Amino acid sequence: MQKKPFVTADQLREIIKEFPTPFHLYSERGIRSTARGLLSAFSWNQNYREYYAVKACPNPFILKILKEEGCGVDCASLAELMLAEACGFSGDQIMFSSNETPAEEYEYARRLNANINLDDITHIPFLAAHGGMPEQICLRYNPGGELHFGATCMGQPGISKFGMTKAQIFQAVEQLMGMGVKRFALHAFLASNTIENDYYPGNARVLFNLAAELHEKLGAEIFMINLSGGVGIPYRPEEKMPDIALIGANVKKAFDEVMVPAGLGNARIATELGRYMTGPNGCLVATAIHQKHIYKQYVGLDACAANLMRPAMYGAYHHITVVGKEDAPCDHVYDVVGSLCENNDKFAVDRPLPEVEVGDLIVIHDAGAHGFSMGYNYNGKLRSAEILLKEDGTFQMIRRAETPKDYFATFDFCGIMDPVLRR
Repeated sequence: MQKKPFVTADQLREIIKEFPTPFHLYSERGIRSTARGLLSAFSWNQNYREYYAVKACPNPFILKILKEEGCGVDCASLAELMLAEACGFSGDQIMFSSNETPAEEYEYARRLNANINLDDITHIPFLAAHGGMPEQICLRYNPGGELHFGATCMGQPGISKFGMTKAQIFQAVEQLMGMGVKRFALHAFLASNTIENDYYPGNARVLFNLAAELHEKLGAEIFMINLSGGVGIPYRPEEKMPDIALIGANVKKAFDEVMVPAGLGNARIATELGRYMTGPNGCLVATAIHQKHIYKQYVGLDACAANLMRPAMYGAYHHITVVGKEDAPCDHVYDVVGSLCENNDKFAVDRPLPEVEVGDLIVIHDAGAHGFSMGYNYNGKLRSAEILLKEDGTFQMIRRAETPKDYFATFDFCGIMDPVLRR
């Protein structure tokens, strides 16, 4: 089975006339369409907001597109908060969901009046001392154990470092109420990259029931339920995209059955769908520059795991298209690899593909989230450019490729830099 790239062969040939491979390419049309579909699915909730997870694709051009579509942002670090501020996000448009948080990050988030999502009960006095306690706050919940919906195990929250136990949530609410906090939100991220339509409604019920119990027993005012991320994408061609309209409808059903009778019908529903929003709307474009025939058949690219580390890190599947050979039979089997001095630098292992020749353009699909953003400089590799394919078919560089000067920039002090390294 095949997946069709969002970019045509002719468009790619025009882009590489100006920008050499490798580069990450994003579809403005796809991002806007996905955002509109998500907002429509949850439009039943009058205060709904998508807080796009900045870590998925921290590029200001992408963030501004999402801002125009009505999204907020979820930040997890000082740099992400700074990027959000630079893009015009402030106050209630920002979720700050961090863990083991440094003091300066809480202070910065409080200066922006962002929604603070506390990951641990011990952070309560720490936040009070570094930034001060807001009037409303979010608490991250971890129910422990395994997460089952029907016969399907969707995750193992019990081995996750994130969130508080139920007992700690109750203790935290009582403590925070005593410190003047007036309104509370709940947040949980219980499973990653689920394409089953049952996950989000199931996660919602877990949080809705907890919210109702907090309201009944402690009188806590609940202003938001944040379902976090977890709605995945079909990396493999035989998989189907989650039905976001059905998911939204089933979250509404749970909301009407639990939240409304509990007197919490005005609470906001929030999401943080980084992968779902931009994952399928980005790809890594590379060129085949070598072949190697030993015990296996290898295709070597001008990209490597420094450009897309998910396959090396997780063994993750990313579909591959050989541009111009979409209809050719996949009668060759290759390991598709990069040039790092690591044997896990493989985009694909034993992958059936059409015959690949040196010079062929390669599209690696679904790299629009946690693709460029997870890049690194091991082996002295330089991170590639990011290009935006606009709705009108034109394209724009939205981040230039790194140069050796960038790589050596942090050594440039005390006059020790050799002129050769300044180029």
